[in-house]
Amino acid sequence: MSDKNGSGGKPDVEALRAEIKQTRAELGETVQALAAKADVKARAKDEFEQTKARVRAQAAEAAERAKGAARQAAGKVRGASAEAHGLAEQAGDKVRESGALERAHEARSGVQRNPVPYAATLAGLMAVVGIILIIRGRRA
Repeated sequence: MSDKNGSGGKPDVEALRAEIKQTRAELGETVQALAAKADVKARAKDEFEQTKARVRAQAAEAAERAKGAARQAAGKVRGASAEAHGLAEQAGDKVRESGALERAHEARSGVQRNPVPYAATLAGLMAVVGIILIIRGRRA
């Protein structure tokens, strides 16, 4: 050890005291760090809180994704419903334009008089209307 005060062999007492004070402070910090690592209950609680926060964030994110998917599905359902309503109106218009209602009323009277030939005619007419609707549905 070198002589710090130049007195020939004894180290400076103040320097030794400062060094001891510094060592004590460092030792205190080391002890606190070791105590924190040794405190399993506190570490487990911290880990639990962090995990809980992550789970909450993931749940909120999943809920937002689900809400978005639900909104998107509802929009598609509304669009499909409007499209189906439009197709139904078009079919009704086509039936009215074709005069099928008048023919149906005439057929009803005829069926009441003689049901067999009119039932066959009606089945044929329904098949034609069905085919027309199927063809129009494929075009859309």
